[in-house]
Amino acid sequence: MVNQLLEHRTIRKYKPDVVEEDLFNKVLEAGCRASTTGNMQLYSIIVTRSDEGKKALAPCHFNQPMVVNAPIVLTFCADFNRFNLWCKLNNAEPGYDNFLSFMTAAIDSLLVAQNVTIAAESEGLGVCYVGTTTYLAGKIIDILKLPFGVVPITTLTVGWPDEHPEQVDRLPLNAVVHQETYADYSREEIIRYYSEKENRPDNLKFVSENSKETLAQVFTDIRYKKSDNVAFSKMLLEVLIRQGFMNQ
Repeated sequence: MVNQLLEHRTIRKYKPDVVEEDLFNKVLEAGCRASTTGNMQLYSIIVTRSDEGKKALAPCHFNQPMVVNAPIVLTFCADFNRFNLWCKLNNAEPGYDNFLSFMTAAIDSLLVAQNVTIAAESEGLGVCYVGTTTYLAGKIIDILKLPFGVVPITTLTVGWPDEHPEQVDRLPLNAVVHQETYADYSREEIIRYYSEKENRPDNLKFVSENSKETLAQVFTDIRYKKSDNVAFSKMLLEVLIRQGFMNQ
């Protein structure tokens, strides 16, 4: 299992082969064995297989091709709707209309998404996390008809791989693991920890293609610039209000 995790690759190209229902359900069942706060399972998984459904979702993910081309698209949602309904049916008044509850459910949904990833890859399937889910969460809510108390958190495309891409880089273990307490970074450590990432041929090409001086500038000026972060943050906060998680 450790070796399997070390071989993880992001798959964006898929064969047209169908993912057999029994296998897919086995993957989902394994995914739902993920750890969960208080055993509440504060998540739901929306399965999209139809071409119509995938095409409707694609603009919410900036029309990334794998959203349409993958056999299956999974949207993982923070979901207090189901738990709240259960509470009310049992003469218990839920108090989960606050930001902490949203965070609890969001963590649950991410844990199950990662379990699904591991289970899928163990069966030879490929996956790609789609990191745009929270950007246009309001539109996804409308498309998937998510009720009050449900917010989309992340998306996975799933299918049989039609590529074997090079692994993306990771920082060395010493860069992310702290012993006992957090040890802040010296200038020299930052330079050392990021040097391999900065000098990879693909990242050097990335810098050149975007006419930037450094890889860091690609992130701050192109990929995740402040103006976009602020705009999408406002949109997400509006979604949390709309879905009932900001009543503290």
